[in-house]
Amino acid sequence: MFKTVPRVLILLSIAASGLSSADNAGMQPFALDHRKGAGSAIDLSFLLTAPAGKSGFVRTQGGHLVTPDGKRLRLWGVNVTDWSKGSTMLPSKEDAPMWAATLARYGVNCVRLHFLDLAAPRGLIDATKEDTRSFDAQQLDRLDFWIAELKKRGVYIDLNLNVGRSYKPGDGVQDSDKIRWGKGLTFYDGRLIELQKEYAKQLLSHTNAYTKTAYSKETAIAIVEICNENALYVGFRAPTPAYDKELSDIYNGWLKQKRSAAELARLREITGVAADQPIPRIAPRESGAAPPERLETELQFFNEMESNFLRGMQAYLRDTLGVKAPIIGTADHSHSGSSYPLLRSASQMDIVDGHTYWQHPGAGPHNTPMVNEPLKSTVVELSRTAFAGKPYTVSEVNHPFPSEYGAEGIPILAAYAALQDWDGIFWYTFEPKVAADWKPYVGDPFDISLDPVKMPQLASGALMFVRGDVSAARRTVARSYSREQVNQSLRLPRTEAPYFTPGFPLSLPLRHGSRISTLDGMPTAKIELAPADPIVSDTGELTWYTSAQKGGLVTVDTERSQAQIGFIKAWGKALRHLEPSIENAFASVILSAMDGRPIARSSRLLLTAGAGVANSGATWNDAKTALKEYGSSPTMIEPVKGQVVLRNMTGARRVTISTLDGSGHRTGQPVAAKKTQDGWQVPLGEAVTTWYEIGIER
Repeated sequence: MFKTVPRVLILLSIAASGLSSADNAGMQPFALDHRKGAGSAIDLSFLLTAPAGKSGFVRTQGGHLVTPDGKRLRLWGVNVTDWSKGSTMLPSKEDAPMWAATLARYGVNCVRLHFLDLAAPRGLIDATKEDTRSFDAQQLDRLDFWIAELKKRGVYIDLNLNVGRSYKPGDGVQDSDKIRWGKGLTFYDGRLIELQKEYAKQLLSHTNAYTKTAYSKETAIAIVEICNENALYVGFRAPTPAYDKELSDIYNGWLKQKRSAAELARLREITGVAADQPIPRIAPRESGAAPPERLETELQFFNEMESNFLRGMQAYLRDTLGVKAPIIGTADHSHSGSSYPLLRSASQMDIVDGHTYWQHPGAGPHNTPMVNEPLKSTVVELSRTAFAGKPYTVSEVNHPFPSEYGAEGIPILAAYAALQDWDGIFWYTFEPKVAADWKPYVGDPFDISLDPVKMPQLASGALMFVRGDVSAARRTVARSYSREQVNQSLRLPRTEAPYFTPGFPLSLPLRHGSRISTLDGMPTAKIELAPADPIVSDTGELTWYTSAQKGGLVTVDTERSQAQIGFIKAWGKALRHLEPSIENAFASVILSAMDGRPIARSSRLLLTAGAGVANSGATWNDAKTALKEYGSSPTMIEPVKGQVVLRNMTGARRVTISTLDGSGHRTGQPVAAKKTQDGWQVPLGEAVTTWYEIGIER
């Protein structure tokens, strides 16, 4: 881009909130249009190496993902799904090149192909059969072409296996019409395990018609996931009596092998059953008060069940199918309780993975800013899961729509994921649109594909995270847990969430790195940290301010990326090169160099300015905690009004600003910015747009 003229593009992502009324007064239509995005001013494909897997398989080394030559690989990705009307998980051959190019332009270097095991026309399963054991030929061809187009542009694949498969009578599965996705059951039922292996063989042994490579040997496959958000746990109850009895029978068979006669007698005494009766498992209501030996016994059983399943599947993928890509077992996905028992088994795989959402819509009405609650943030929740010596990815995360504070999610997590030195972030979710059904609005709470704030932030986040603009923490605190401590963590109250570790200050992952060293060692010692307000990272680059009067604010101050996220107006902060002065109460402002140089001397920068987002016609309830009317197209933006002063821009003689439309193209002639004693004054809000291009002549 811009090879003929020395220019500066400032990546400045500004998102504001504080919508003035339920009918979105003051908001104006502004829609993204990816179909016209070719040749736009935004193109971060230079962050990607094409084709994906060019030099061989992704591997693990030193606790991180690396390319074959040992170079660090950070994955900045999206899930691809099709929950909202007009979306598709497997684009047509006409559209696949456009969508692959779109993702590359926004700096996305990996796609998590999620829910492939749904029935056609959504997923791969042939819907015309009486079983779920065959692929739909047209859908499989679409998948092949889609992956080939992504690979061509440098976009890796995270290939999911068991996610949303629902079974039919022809599968030979008990109660096939009652078990839905078979959560938990897929870890122990013999028939369901057979079907998972069969599906994996069909998919991974398949040769892509366009790359001419079997998926097991495809170097563009960066990760293979065995199952999604799956676990066995104390209090687990199967959806039907047959599966519950099957698990109890397996448990009692295990007890006969693993426990002495005296231990069995003690368990029967505790549970009140006769010697000729099976020992019951702990019921949900009993877990808090179960005697230690009963709890320990059942936890050991579940750990062995999970471990045997995951190791068995890993061995099958590696030894039988020849999979070379690193493997994820399942994700740490529930932050209201302790995850350490699950992590005992999941951490045996190549990669440890986590999921979370800020105020998931399934948790009920809400609409509050995360920036006001740092100790409950997605950063703190996700940080509990990382292990020393293992790559760590976050394969699902979002600040779901229609939160008025959704603009804080991407930049905050991008910055702190870099501080924590994680290996991958995958936003949930990106939904490609079908040309005939395309409507410019946000179709469901998770879809970011047409969000005029989150999509530009996806680009700025790629620069912060993939390029490593934010430094890793200078100190990493290792946490060691004893087996007893892991067990007892289940009994701790929810007030101990999300770490469930007594004596652990929740501000630590906002200051230092955090990793688990072992779950079978000496108990974690109490960690002492001096009180801090604000909370400053040990690199000095990240600061989290809180105030009951002002609200929260996160600042990022590095050579190549700077940001202010939160209640900017109330704090009035100025960074080295970034000083926003805006009318909106809540905003996210991100400034990044595009050419790898420090901002002060960069010759290519970009300005992206967005604001609160709503669908046309959307209305809130009186408490502003949920929508009464979801709204329709087109998307509306709350204009960010005010100015940004670009400070300490070395040698700048002239600064200009160009407005960009919803596809990222310039809409008119550049306008000169005003030079003041403080720096270059860039006006905001004079045009209905979320993006600007800034040019600097030296």
